Amino acid sequence: MTQIAFGPVPSRRLGQSLGINNIPPKACTYSCTYCQVGPTAQTSLARRAFYPVAQIVAEVTARVAALRARGERIDHLTFVPDGEPTLDVHLGEVIAQLRTLGIPVAAISNGSLVWREDVRAELGTADWVSLKVDSVDEAVWRQLNQPHADLRLDTVLAGMLEFAAAYRGCLVTETMLVAGVNDDESRVDRTAAFVARLRPQTAYLLVPTRPTAFATARAPDEAVVTRAYQAFVRHVPEVELLTGGEPAAFGATGDAETDLLSTTAVHPMRETAVRELLAKDGATWDVVERLLRARQLAAVEYRGERFYIRRFRRAAP
Repeated sequence: MTQIAFGPVPSRRLGQSLGINNIPPKACTYSCTYCQVGPTAQTSLARRAFYPVAQIVAEVTARVAALRARGERIDHLTFVPDGEPTLDVHLGEVIAQLRTLGIPVAAISNGSLVWREDVRAELGTADWVSLKVDSVDEAVWRQLNQPHADLRLDTVLAGMLEFAAAYRGCLVTETMLVAGVNDDESRVDRTAAFVARLRPQTAYLLVPTRPTAFATARAPDEAVVTRAYQAFVRHVPEVELLTGGEPAAFGATGDAETDLLSTTAVHPMRETAVRELLAKDGATWDVVERLLRARQLAAVEYRGERFYIRRFRRAAP
């Protein structure tokens, strides 16, 4: 039996996030090669009811009450189901009813249905929305995301632009980088240019770090990810990596190793910036050498400069 309310789960983006699983596995518009839930047996574009509104609201309300009774903090109620949340025809109604709990609502969507006016209206009532933009190339998109046959990328992207123009909450984007598919520098640059048009608060770059639906969907190496990051920062003011390393802290705390791993998990750091951080922590370059030997940190050359990035786990086949 599906557990509709779960967590809270600590999230760098959303704090203590109480998950809402309003879609059973695996109802989705896509069958992404890198999906950790597994392949979609049959993609669908038809919005419908999966669970009664009363059941979703009751389970979330009960979970919130239990957590509050124990004094636990909840920063967001997050629609992060085993499929595409906007396939739920009652999404807007559920969000409206959950407002009585006084907790911000977030939704993580692949954005494939925002060309629909009803989806834009309902998704737009969430306080925080994430849209997936893995590629702006039709062939790459079909290879990577394996969308429903009736979907067209130009329609999806136009819908995202329309949603972003009207949305008044916090909009972020996610781009999953898969080795040999969408990680070519020119392709990444075109994706970043489109993401910039959405004006997200933050553009997140991800890599597969858990078992994927298709064993061929693997993470690029750290050098490729660093190049992709630099391509994105040329277009988007705020870019972060989500590569499996949740940082414990940012800046200088006096613990140079923790500070370095925390920051490089989010932003590749130029060597000059690393040296500045070490100086603030009263540490020497030996910390960097030790992390390189332990393969917790990687050194990458890019356009004549050396960057350091935290190594990330690779998805198992």
